[in-house]
Amino acid sequence: MRELSSASEIAAAVGETLGTSGWLTITQERVDQFAEATGDHQWIHVDVERAKRDSPFGGPVAHGYLTLSLVPVLTTEIYRITGARLLVNYGSDKVRFPAPVPVGGEIRLVSAVIAAEQLSDDALSLIVRQTIEVREGAKPALVADTVTRVYY
Repeated sequence: MRELSSASEIAAAVGETLGTSGWLTITQERVDQFAEATGDHQWIHVDVERAKRDSPFGGPVAHGYLTLSLVPVLTTEIYRITGARLLVNYGSDKVRFPAPVPVGGEIRLVSAVIAAEQLSDDALSLIVRQTIEVREGAKPALVADTVTRVYY
């Protein structure tokens, strides 16, 4: 677990990989729950038999946005920012889903600091490249640059 406790520590981490999470198995139950929460019931995610028969992936796959939504929980295994009075999720840049996540597959997150910009005396913009890998996958399932506003 990497701890960044000041703006100077965050700035010093630019260009560094902060770490890698453990592996997380993507279950059909999780995919179905995400479909219920979002209303996205596309058959490639929730109809197991049809996905096995008709999908180019040989079975059901996780929603791309489900994969993106797992970044915060996986991040908690990698790093934390302490000493700030407030952290705000400002958004994500350049979100891409280069490869599918098969149901039953395992994913992990790699986080690397790519930028830190002082916005004011008490605010910093932190950009972290979040890459979700699939065990035995040739390409990542997700690459996104998350933007966090850090207020001291």
